[in-house]
Amino acid sequence: FLGLLSGVATTTARLVEEVAGTGAQVVDTRKTVPGLRAAQKRAVRHGGGANHRLGLHDAVRVKDNHIALAGGVTAVLERLASGPDAPGHMVRIEVEVDTLDQLRELLAFDADRLGRRLPPVVHGVLLDK
Repeated sequence: FLGLLSGVATTTARLVEEVAGTGAQVVDTRKTVPGLRAAQKRAVRHGGGANHRLGLHDAVRVKDNHIALAGGVTAVLERLASGPDAPGHMVRIEVEVDTLDQLRELLAFDADRLGRRLPPVVHGVLLDK
């Protein structure tokens, strides 16, 4: 038990050192040993990292299959921005993009909203592959 947690903290500290000075932040995932999530998340913090989220309830996460089903990044963001399905203003929204074109589309969407004095839709972007 202690060896596992020490390993998590030590590995996190090494990764934090690798990105020092870049502005990047090392965060964990929800993929933990069953029953040890809280302990492993604390070990990440002790190693200098941060916790991403504790469970599915913490945020809306848009993945590649959601983007494909909706018809593209803009279609997903439009749906999240307004309408009866839009999450409340306190809900964080993260979008996982697979390509630089998707990232550019996402950034342009929120830049346009900011230009119209509307809040951005996306709070976090995950770069996949």
